Amino acid sequence: MIANLYEFKKDLNKRGVFFCFSGPVSQDLLVEIGATLKQKMRLEEAHNSTALRVFSMVVEQAQNIIHYSAEKCPKERGLTEATDELSIGIIAVGYESERYFVLCGNRIYNKDVGRLRDKLSKLQKMDRDALKKLYRQERKKGPGPGSKGAGLGFIDMAKKACKPIEFDFKRIDEKFSFFSSKIVI
Repeated sequence: MIANLYEFKKDLNKRGVFFCFSGPVSQDLLVEIGATLKQKMRLEEAHNSTALRVFSMVVEQAQNIIHYSAEKCPKERGLTEATDELSIGIIAVGYESERYFVLCGNRIYNKDVGRLRDKLSKLQKMDRDALKKLYRQERKKGPGPGSKGAGLGFIDMAKKACKPIEFDFKRIDEKFSFFSSKIVI
């Protein structure tokens, strides 16, 4: 395994990925990721608005992992109710074709695949004006059943992205699939 780590790093570089994290995701980690990305993009002299958009995509994707990942770290004794488990996922940030991108993935329940696929397919077909209109409509509705928010995350990301959201579902077994998404900024 250790001998392959260099090959893994070379593969990430070849794909344009300059930041990658796989494991338990928390709010504290999100703060640290944000500081690291901000510093990296400042060194690259990226525009502040671009850096802000990249960071907002990372935040939204990390929130999706925290709230919806079906893979959790085992509970440990002595942890408070607020921190009794952490959600597992992967987040990567890169640069290709003069654009930044954010990749995100996590395990989800198979029962949620159809609903999520339908929602994202619908968003892929919408132009910016239609996305803005949908965003306003959904904001007025508020959170739906089973939602940890108002369901605005993917709509907001689609509005800010320069290309439609790419996504994929890879079936793991009878219970789980792995959900992957790519947002280009």
